[in-house]
Amino acid sequence: MSRIPFVPEAVLFDMDGLMLDSERAIIDCWRAAARELALEVDDALWFRMIGMHDRDYVPLLLRSMSEAQVHALREGCYARYRQRIEDGMPLQPHVRDVLDDLQSRGMPRAVVTSTHRERALRKLETSRIAHYFEVVVTGSDVVEPKPAPEGYLKAAAALGVDPARCVVFEDSAFGVRAALAAGMTPVQVPDLVPPDEATRALGHRIAASLGEAYAWIGR
Repeated sequence: MSRIPFVPEAVLFDMDGLMLDSERAIIDCWRAAARELALEVDDALWFRMIGMHDRDYVPLLLRSMSEAQVHALREGCYARYRQRIEDGMPLQPHVRDVLDDLQSRGMPRAVVTSTHRERALRKLETSRIAHYFEVVVTGSDVVEPKPAPEGYLKAAAALGVDPARCVVFEDSAFGVRAALAAGMTPVQVPDLVPPDEATRALGHRIAASLGEAYAWIGR
């Protein structure tokens, strides 16, 4: 894949799955909560929920269980997940190297995540990367979450940069579609869910690691 043909004015990051190795943790928590409630849930459902906002995955759960069961499942999952967050989510490969280099270059940086604000900020703090970002846009800050472009457009406006001059690093198809809709240049670094044919047809860059993705940005 060729290099990105411009030096960006800002680099925007997704959080879960892209910087934090948190998708495995949340799936483990969903599984444990389901077992505790004696719910039989296919793993495929947990993988479908990756990258989704709460309001989008709850209807998925309601197709196979009652509202009371969904409530109990979420409570059990999040109780476990909160402890994982407090322990500090491990970083994905190359994250700190990329952030250190961008910081040394004086390149503006932002996080755009579908996670609720309080939880997102806590994740960044306990994983010790909060200080790298001037702007954090969360699911609490938008009306329309990913794949809508609102979060990415808010981040560009807060940084005072042209969306067309922003590079976005994302792991999910939802995020890639959001970045494209915002007029930005996304690079996808898939984590647990490989891009399907429809996602690949979007024509964006797909990298094997964040290190590889970052190498496509000129200096």
